[in-house]
Amino acid sequence: MDPILHRTRTPAARMAVQQLSPQLLNGCCLEADRAELVGFNLQGLRNALPESFHPHLNGIIEEIFNTSRSLRDLAEQTQIHLSQLPAVFDYLNVILPCLSKTLRDIMGFYEDKTMNKEHRWRTMYYKLGNELPGTTLPARFIMYNQFLRLLQDLLTRSPNFDLNAMESLRIRILQLREARQIPPPNPIRTDLIRRDEALEFWNRETDSHWAEAIFTQPLPSRREFKNLGRTDAFGPLQKLGHMPPVSKDVKILVKRSFDNDRVSVNFFLQLRNQAPSLLIRTKVGSQNWVSVLGVHELSIRREGDSVLHLSRWSRSEQRVKPWANLAFLTWEEMVLFYCTFLCLRVRSQLTVKIYPNELQLRKERRLFQAQITDDGYHHVLMVFEDAITGGCRLHAAVWEGNLRACPVWTAFIPPNVSSSWLLRKTKRRIWLRDIQPYVFCETYRPTHQRRGRFGAFELAFAHSEAATRFQELFAQSPVASAASTAPDSPKNGGDSGSTK
Repeated sequence: MDPILHRTRTPAARMAVQQLSPQLLNGCCLEADRAELVGFNLQGLRNALPESFHPHLNGIIEEIFNTSRSLRDLAEQTQIHLSQLPAVFDYLNVILPCLSKTLRDIMGFYEDKTMNKEHRWRTMYYKLGNELPGTTLPARFIMYNQFLRLLQDLLTRSPNFDLNAMESLRIRILQLREARQIPPPNPIRTDLIRRDEALEFWNRETDSHWAEAIFTQPLPSRREFKNLGRTDAFGPLQKLGHMPPVSKDVKILVKRSFDNDRVSVNFFLQLRNQAPSLLIRTKVGSQNWVSVLGVHELSIRREGDSVLHLSRWSRSEQRVKPWANLAFLTWEEMVLFYCTFLCLRVRSQLTVKIYPNELQLRKERRLFQAQITDDGYHHVLMVFEDAITGGCRLHAAVWEGNLRACPVWTAFIPPNVSSSWLLRKTKRRIWLRDIQPYVFCETYRPTHQRRGRFGAFELAFAHSEAATRFQELFAQSPVASAASTAPDSPKNGGDSGSTK
């Protein structure tokens, strides 16, 4: 079997990065699609078999879908980290032919109509599991996925990259290739793996970025949209792998997938100027297309119930044109994406102008607004209610200055909150239980607002009248207590007068 990726070893004939990129990225996407199809077919096989077969099938199906996702992630990350392509090229040539043959063999067993479905499964499991001693079919995909994760570490120059683990897995895959009579690949060029460069890169960028944590927190609620829109990418688009390289030092912040990963969006940061950009990938037929723009070149607004519309200015046509429509399943995910994008856009040094209609999510009604002192900063606190889902959220933004109205944090108010959710501690201070802020700022520390044994979140209003209005918003008949009339003092958590 010929290698999926091939190149001449002589320096004079070595392909340029731009020539290798389409081969590699298309190879990853092709096998990602194949893995996804195999996963869906095995789900159908599982559903047709007795439950006693389900545990083994479930494990394999999960790992195959993980393989599909890892390959797509690798393709997208390679488009961003194009300068690292030569370092991962040979390693991909180790795994892709072997992975491809495994997937095609599984499909061969699945489509063999001479056997009943139980016999197909048993034959597939035992024949493929016995090709290399000690490597069952589930263990084979676990090995593939570990190898792909290490490749991502190598590609992004992560300090967590483990060359010894990579070599151990490479040798194991080569043994599997030999057992399956797949010709050996080209030798690995270890001179392209520069540990010192990785350490230098990560020494400059050791702190995590706030955007990396936004979508890792579990949602406290999921208010799903009834009328789902359609996700589309309008471009200008180029074939995956054909785009010119971006700057060498970049950091991928977050990836969001839409429509079963038919479209994906990657936020990434160019470290030399801290300029955030977006890469969108869309699949049309069997071809993957991409487009990259800085967030300063895009505007955002809500369209319909569930869609965020991103637009750009066309210099050639001197008019606004669509760049992407992103359809969300839940209101919470839409809010988090909107706030992440808006904060990156407002804080980017390349942004020239922010239009007022960008600073508020359409179809949300503002129920409350007041000034608060928040971790030593002056912020404006707002309460928004979504007209489509009925969801409510707290939203804190910068009070004044160049970053005025830039999001600082948002928190979703749990549905059907109990009477103990809100407690008036002093004339200007209110404690909230079960509030988890999503923070869009490096310097803000929500832990500084935590109070009491249960870690209640404290809102310190600039005026007692605002605290009363806030309390009345969530309690039809607020009950006055001794705490509600206590004066603000340092003992009660009063303002010290310091600001940051």
